[in-house]
Amino acid sequence: MNPHKETVMGRRGAILVVVALLALAGVAAAAVTAAPHRSTGREAELQRDLDQVVAAGAPGAVLLVRDGDRTIRLTSGHGNLKPRTPMHAGDRFRVGSITKTFVATVVLQLVGEKKLRLGDSVERWLPGVVPNGKRITVRQLLNHTSGLFDAGGDRDFVAAAFRDPLRDWTPRRMVAIATAHKPYFAPGASWAYSNTNYFVLGLIVEAATGHSLTSELRHRIFAPLRLRATSLPAAPRIAGGHAHGYFLHPLEDVTVGSPSVVWASGALVSNADDLARFFNALLGGRLVRPDLLQAMETMVPASLALTGEFAYGLGLEKVPGPCGALWGHSGGSPGYVASAFNSKDGSRQVVVLANATDSLSTDTGHFRFFALPERAARAVERVTQTAYCG
Repeated sequence: MNPHKETVMGRRGAILVVVALLALAGVAAAAVTAAPHRSTGREAELQRDLDQVVAAGAPGAVLLVRDGDRTIRLTSGHGNLKPRTPMHAGDRFRVGSITKTFVATVVLQLVGEKKLRLGDSVERWLPGVVPNGKRITVRQLLNHTSGLFDAGGDRDFVAAAFRDPLRDWTPRRMVAIATAHKPYFAPGASWAYSNTNYFVLGLIVEAATGHSLTSELRHRIFAPLRLRATSLPAAPRIAGGHAHGYFLHPLEDVTVGSPSVVWASGALVSNADDLARFFNALLGGRLVRPDLLQAMETMVPASLALTGEFAYGLGLEKVPGPCGALWGHSGGSPGYVASAFNSKDGSRQVVVLANATDSLSTDTGHFRFFALPERAARAVERVTQTAYCG
């Protein structure tokens, strides 16, 4: 199992993780008005396009399209290859960095309760844990402008995690690995996607509440929204009905692995319906105060960003496209890719989940990321276009 989903080199690498499902999510329309009712012919078209994702190499895929009170759920292929088991719309997936939006929501709720402030320093909550913590704020952690190095860029850590994929890594150990490296830049001086930011945020949530991050997610989000398929697991196996995740070249089942290597930055397990319900509630203003939702939707200035492919706020991505901007987040894990994107008010939604990735290396020699094979990525483009722009 690869020890991290999306390292810093950042989000430039992460763009390639999600290009399979969402760089083209720019194709997903973010219209806020309901489209006219369409016949089941649209479902047949969507099914044909989803089948092409499987024909292009993914063992299976799930598509959820919601427009107001109308929802289409489609599946294709297999959730398990041994024994061969059909994919189910309710199957659970590792959803990678979509975890970040859930954690950011908890942080903003604590801000609304005056238990935290966006301007609080890391040192205020975690004395001595992060070098230069007096200059790094909660806001900078949320929007990846802290400059903190990503532990996934540490060669020794990567090698150790590959040798023992079931090893448990404590959050503080992960932060220590990252902070042993020089920061990418001074706090607030630029932008670089780093999972370390959300490890630190998870620790701050625990320090501010006196409870585990898992407990806070459960009572603040999972339980109130009845997200029965969603959890932040500590065990390496996925509980309940789930899709198996696969490397394709060569074919390998990589479902089992320690979630501790990504924890607050990417360990969430969920399904399509739960992800849609969460983003509908968040963007619909039912989880955080209006001013704090506005803060989440305030993107990092373009002058700081490393790419024009998308913009990043406080745990939210904004992706441009021919049918309008799309709001949400994406995730990549060994054997899994996921995207959950929406209109700004959450009334129109698309969730795409697939249970396969290639394992690809950058030319740095120490950074790896996961994405669908090119043909499957193009097939996802087509189904996304059909769902939102067709």
